[in-house]
Amino acid sequence: MTTIIFPGQGSQYIGMAKDFHDNFNNAKLVFEEIEDYSDIEIRKIIFENKDNKLDLTQFTQICIFATSYVIFQSFINETDFKVEDINVMMGHSLGEYTALACSKKINLQNACLILKKRGELMNNAVSPNETGMAALIGKDAKFINDIIKNNMLDLEIANDNSPMQIVISGKKNDIVNSREIFLNNNVKRFVELNVSAAFHSKFMLNAQNVLSREIKELDFIENKIKIISNYNANSYNDTVSIKNNLQNQMANQVKWTQSIKKLEEIGENKIIEIGPNKVLSGLINRISKNFDIKSINLISDI
Repeated sequence: MTTIIFPGQGSQYIGMAKDFHDNFNNAKLVFEEIEDYSDIEIRKIIFENKDNKLDLTQFTQICIFATSYVIFQSFINETDFKVEDINVMMGHSLGEYTALACSKKINLQNACLILKKRGELMNNAVSPNETGMAALIGKDAKFINDIIKNNMLDLEIANDNSPMQIVISGKKNDIVNSREIFLNNNVKRFVELNVSAAFHSKFMLNAQNVLSREIKELDFIENKIKIISNYNANSYNDTVSIKNNLQNQMANQVKWTQSIKKLEEIGENKIIEIGPNKVLSGLINRISKNFDIKSINLISDI
């Protein structure tokens, strides 16, 4: 059996999925459908970076979603791979929504509308340049959490990406002022991220509450494909749990390391990463060497 995974924000680049769009008519039709549902000129943003919107959160998320969804549909349509061979789907942050759409637990229209709303809410959650995020390279989540506690830093772990990469969220000044503390405690690299706000932290609580009410109204469809949740790194296929986890995702830590360990625990060993770039494959290789991983980003990958 196979696990399909989908990337989140930060994986975007100009021209993603253009080869699928230009060579497969079905891919073009799917892009058109997503544009109709979202009322956003997604292809102009992705292919031309019109008005420099690709890196703006309110557009980035729907664009990455569209790219991953188009590549997944093309992979299914153009190869002999069978959907019946998929046991688990999961994604990193917004990628969890892609997993839900591709597994048909939510329909495409609802996925587009909720992700459009999510992008807008996250983009406008706090004043510009008030909060931020930084990637810490070289230590695991427990080590970073101990530094935060021992130095009474007003920071949170936003993404536990791998035992060697942790992302923190907080006020901009607190992020900047923590740099030397982390580096003096044997963190190898401290990289401030170009993001609009402190995602997956307490600063997203109000936005999460608004989105939660929208998610509550969505119809979720139960099927055999399991979803491993960012929120608690457990595996589910009942719609009540999946919906609840999604409602709590935005203001809480992305437990990616634990999610991959859960995948290993339930006996999965074959992973296909679908979407722009190959970020997740690199993270997984730092978590475990027990997976056969394939990345599909270009037509040549299928």
